[in-house]
Amino acid sequence: MGDPNVLLVVLDSVRASNCSLYGHANETTPFLDSFGANRATVYDQARAPGARSVTSHVSLFSGLHVAEHGVVSAAERLDPTVSVFHRLREDGYDTGIFTENDWVTAVDVGLKNGFDTVVGARNVPFPDALNPHEFVSNQGRGAYGAFVRTALASDRPGRSLVNGVSTKLQSDFMRYLPGRVKASTPADVYVDAFLEWSEESEGPWAACLNLMDAHIPYEPAAEHDLWGGNRASELQSAFEDQKWAFHGGQRPWWQKKAVESLYDGAIRQMDAELERLVAALEVREELDDTLLVVTSDHGEGFGEPSRLQDGVRIAEHGVSVHDAVVHVPLLVRYPGQTTPHRIERPATLTAFPDVVNRFRDGDRPDAGFCPDEPVITTAVGLDEPLQKRASNYVEDISPWVDTKRAVFEYDEHEGVVEKYCRVGDTAATIRVRDAQTDYRVAGTDDGRVDAAFDAFERLDVRTDGEDLNDLDDETYGRLEDLGYV
Repeated sequence: MGDPNVLLVVLDSVRASNCSLYGHANETTPFLDSFGANRATVYDQARAPGARSVTSHVSLFSGLHVAEHGVVSAAERLDPTVSVFHRLREDGYDTGIFTENDWVTAVDVGLKNGFDTVVGARNVPFPDALNPHEFVSNQGRGAYGAFVRTALASDRPGRSLVNGVSTKLQSDFMRYLPGRVKASTPADVYVDAFLEWSEESEGPWAACLNLMDAHIPYEPAAEHDLWGGNRASELQSAFEDQKWAFHGGQRPWWQKKAVESLYDGAIRQMDAELERLVAALEVREELDDTLLVVTSDHGEGFGEPSRLQDGVRIAEHGVSVHDAVVHVPLLVRYPGQTTPHRIERPATLTAFPDVVNRFRDGDRPDAGFCPDEPVITTAVGLDEPLQKRASNYVEDISPWVDTKRAVFEYDEHEGVVEKYCRVGDTAATIRVRDAQTDYRVAGTDDGRVDAAFDAFERLDVRTDGEDLNDLDDETYGRLEDLGYV
């Protein structure tokens, strides 16, 4: 076999505890359940390297821990040559990224540069015509004349121009538009875009498919909305803020828990698309030539009490090392794999580039995501824009300002994961039995967090990035709607 195709599927914001693959009561991942049980490798204790999208994606693409790369916001930019996708492109792969996650396709933090094809936000009237978001991702901002010329020369000039006008209206004149603009594009749009692209590829391809259905707000289609329904949707639509209004007491925590039913439906929706994706690759006889990795960049909180900070609960993601946020699904299917494996030791997503490189060299590392050293996670504290947003609801934001760190080790004798975490002078040891069960066993980390993080040094892999104020209004608006600014 020649060079394998590489497909990284990121189920954005999906936590392991809400996947039936890991014992969730609702059958949210029937396809992954079956796929993992018959012909894939499932990691029971995988952890995201960061608690927010930008930190985790940079670590996932680069193989570096957050403490090493230091890219935590739009103000920093990863050296693009560090990305595994950049190296694959240099080696002759066709590369593509398919997602509406602006941290990957619109904000220049050094991630989109490794891809020949960038398919970004597609919430436009005519997805089959020229998309302004993709145009900006590939050509830069402010090129209105170039967009018009390209639109007029396209196969669908009228629809392309309407897309441009619609995007401009959403960007600058949202208050004049009727109704609510759907916040996210369903997974099928990006699965279709990926399948069309990969079918046209003439050589080995490497792609990242990031699906945002389970990111706030949760809007599963009726066929997958098995546990939420209209009442949950109406409740969610009344939320002005998905996180800080709960921390500040403006909304009761039961309401945050109630919309978890919609979240489950969104996971079910992506699982159905994964089934369609794998089936299409099988029909093309490409699956056995593809290294398939399915995971998430982080999870979500729905009011779980912190195991580290007394009196603090977890809402959404970004500022916590709680397992609701950092314990993520991880399923790997190696080319030609027919025997299932289940791995109990802690795994890290930073191993992805190494797994790709080792497999290309002929090594099939069934436990390749499990490092010899402890697994670590970093939840960066609130930066200035997010502090400002939080202060609109919470008088004392100090529990979320400092960076939190966690170290995961496997106790072979007990068959459990010991989690050591720290923020400032507060520490805890937490025992994790599975995706559903964890509890604090001590109010100390025995010095393990500092010992693990002291071994890292900041590498010279980043430069200055963008000022959020310099982003185009449409991108900034989407980041704001998603709670990132």
